[in-house]
Amino acid sequence: MAIKVFWTQTALNNLEDIFEYHKFKASVLISRKLVKRIVHTTILLQTSPELGRKEELLSHRKFEYRFIVEGNYKIIYWVEGNYIKIATVFDTRQHPDKIRNI
Repeated sequence: MAIKVFWTQTALNNLEDIFEYHKFKASVLISRKLVKRIVHTTILLQTSPELGRKEELLSHRKFEYRFIVEGNYKIIYWVEGNYIKIATVFDTRQHPDKIRNI
C-alpha cells in the first residue's frame, strides 16, 4: 500500500504565510519557488518516511514527531499508518521553544 502525504490545516496555513511573506519581501516568483521546494521535499517522505530525525522538543507527545529541513524551514511530521501527516512548517530563525506550541 502506498504512503500518502497529508497536510494539516496548520501546515497549510504555514505555507500560505510563508508565501505571503516572501511575496511581500521579495517577489511572487521567489515565493512560488520556495513553497514548491518545501512541498517537493515532503514528497520524498513517501518512499522514506523515516528520512527525518526525531524532533526531541516534541518527544512528550503521543506520536513520534520527525523533521526534515528545506532552506530555513523545518518540516515537522509524524507517520500514522499509511499516512505522513505534516504538522507544521517551522521557520528555524525563530526560537526553537516555539515548536512546543504546535
